[in-house]
Amino acid sequence: MSLKNWQLNNWLSAHTTSPQEIADLLAVADRDLQDCTASGLSADWRLNIAYNAALQAATAALAACGYRAVREAHHFRVIQSLVYTINLPASVVTQFDFFRKKRNVGGYERAGMVSDHEAEAMLSLAKNIRKKVEDWMNKNHPELFNSD
Repeated sequence: MSLKNWQLNNWLSAHTTSPQEIADLLAVADRDLQDCTASGLSADWRLNIAYNAALQAATAALAACGYRAVREAHHFRVIQSLVYTINLPASVVTQFDFFRKKRNVGGYERAGMVSDHEAEAMLSLAKNIRKKVEDWMNKNHPELFNSD
């Protein structure tokens, strides 16, 4: 499987990105990494914010590869694409997807489903993904990424 195959399956659409779009997506990720450490937030909300940070970084990597996830299963596709974009190990993608499911329950069905430990683990994962996307962008798409 490849991103091109995903496009043929209508899971992705072709997308032309810009340095500004990449900068904006990574700025949202950076903002969320900062915001999820604010005092007084529930573990559910901290996980949700950290999850969004990782999702925005993953979206930037997918855009740099010339794709955008379609609406159906959007988050799932963006997360799974990390195997093909930044070569993230499947075990890390599985962990990220676990948090996607946890976030859905905590965000839409039931409060208090996320432990402090899980919120911290998602924050650590988000920081890791953000860093890996930055390193990958510097190496593979420097024309789209300004690390200043």
